[in-house]
Amino acid sequence: MTRLRLNGISKHYGAIQALQGVSLSIEAGEVLGLMGDNGAGKSTLVKIIAGNFPPSAGELRIDDRPVVFHNPRDAQREGIEVVYQDLALCNNLTAASNVFLGREPVKRIGPFGYVNYAHMNRVAGELFRRLKSETRPRDLVRRMSGGQRQAVAIARTLLSEPKIVMMDEPTAAISVRQVAEVLDVIRRLRDHGISVILISHRMPDVFGVSDRIAVLRRGELVANKKADQSSPEEVTGLITGAIETA
Repeated sequence: MTRLRLNGISKHYGAIQALQGVSLSIEAGEVLGLMGDNGAGKSTLVKIIAGNFPPSAGELRIDDRPVVFHNPRDAQREGIEVVYQDLALCNNLTAASNVFLGREPVKRIGPFGYVNYAHMNRVAGELFRRLKSETRPRDLVRRMSGGQRQAVAIARTLLSEPKIVMMDEPTAAISVRQVAEVLDVIRRLRDHGISVILISHRMPDVFGVSDRIAVLRRGELVANKKADQSSPEEVTGLITGAIETA
């Protein structure tokens, strides 16, 4: 099933053309590696899919239904979640509190209500086990490794049972062992039928987990092919312009 389809997506800011006629799709349970140099249009495309702003032209379809996003909440309701590069975690809170940040369950006794931390810890623990992460619900984020922080951010997206998770540079500035942990988590998301869009500059990571690779250059889609039919050398050429299209 085609989970997400973009038809002729364009975006301009006055005379600046950030995206030009991008048509792309991602299947259910597929990992799409989205690559391109700085300024290629990757962030703009992700923000359009996430509902941060509308395209100037083109159409988005979810499960073959046309959708229009006015804000990120609209995108979330359609099952789209984003793990941004800065992760947006609160260092002074526990893993479970970060997973439920802004969605804390409240238990009521008569006129009084209190945050149900027991429920938060239980559900967060289940999510971490689902991701096969060693992160524990009561651990403070400020004491976590980069890989554990990524697990917390990804677990937060799973609360809403997403269809699509977009990950922006998830393996930047973490150790080799932690990179392996994050890539394993991406594979597990795929195994659960969740589509993943991986935005990264790291060739080994992209080729290590992606089923398909798309390359943007100067706002245009110059490649969209299966990962096993491409190579890091070809993608480098596409990014720099040494190879026109593939």
